[in-house]
Amino acid sequence: MSMLFDELSDDYLEKAGVKGIIGGVPVPVNPGEDGELSTLSIALNMAKVIGGDANYPYADKYIEYIKHVAGEEAVKMLISEGAKAADVGEFEVACMFFRAALAIDKNSTAALFLYARACKEAYEKEAEESCEETGEKAKMAEEYIGSFKAESMESFELLTMLHPEFDMGYYFLGYAYLNLGLYTKAQLTWVTFCKLHAEAAGEDAASDEMLNEIEEMLDKLNDPVIIEQGCNRIMSGDYQGGKNLLEKYMEGPYELWWPMWYHLGIAEEGLGNTEEAISRFKKALTFTPSNTDIMKELIQLYQAIGDEENVQKYSNKIQVVMNNIAEEKTF
Repeated sequence: MSMLFDELSDDYLEKAGVKGIIGGVPVPVNPGEDGELSTLSIALNMAKVIGGDANYPYADKYIEYIKHVAGEEAVKMLISEGAKAADVGEFEVACMFFRAALAIDKNSTAALFLYARACKEAYEKEAEESCEETGEKAKMAEEYIGSFKAESMESFELLTMLHPEFDMGYYFLGYAYLNLGLYTKAQLTWVTFCKLHAEAAGEDAASDEMLNEIEEMLDKLNDPVIIEQGCNRIMSGDYQGGKNLLEKYMEGPYELWWPMWYHLGIAEEGLGNTEEAISRFKKALTFTPSNTDIMKELIQLYQAIGDEENVQKYSNKIQVVMNNIAEEKTF
């Protein structure tokens, strides 16, 4: 988003009563929706600037000006503008307004919640629109999505820390954890949501759609949580304990999860069962054929048993994958 900057005349500053605030300070002078430049349009432009650049050198002056124009309603005004932008799909602009509101009041529950949601909507929109992109455009889209996804989750986490009684923060944070495969965190987060939301719903809790939705999600999380615990045990060195938890999921709805097979491979390797480890890693590789980390594990195992043919085979595969990645970066 482009913004035109200029210094306002002394006459204008005197009439507006803001000479002591922004005298000699460059301000964004893009006209408002009505095509006119006003104290309000300048304030909203300032909000976009400081919402887009947290280190903007005149941020304090801009905040003082916004508070001068809107008074005690400054935060509410910015939240309202952010909500209007979000309603028409301008999620980046919405984020700017919500960030500006937080610059004025960092403890605003509404501003932080809506900011986290706007970030979520921004990356989901980008993911939908860029699903068929390739080459450099796909890479840029991936970076955009990753950045906004991380910001959204961090903001929901901050929301639950600053406002632990606000149930909706836990609702969305649970889904953020779920999307990252953090099943135990999702479970714990949603348990808290259910407790808070049920207390707020009171006698209507039994028929509350949102509460029923999350309770169903919690039921579905039981097995993924156990699988995650098994993987974590293996990564902490408890190879047998983790293996015992995972083995019962080798057949059934979770047998397509490559991380489970990868961790089973790590467990077998840690237990000294080389052939079983190779089998588990090869199984994982069928579900994620370009995974070079698995190939490297196989190379180490084949080197240990002196199988140079397979060492060369997987070394060549790694080189092919790396070449393909390099070619994609050139487009």
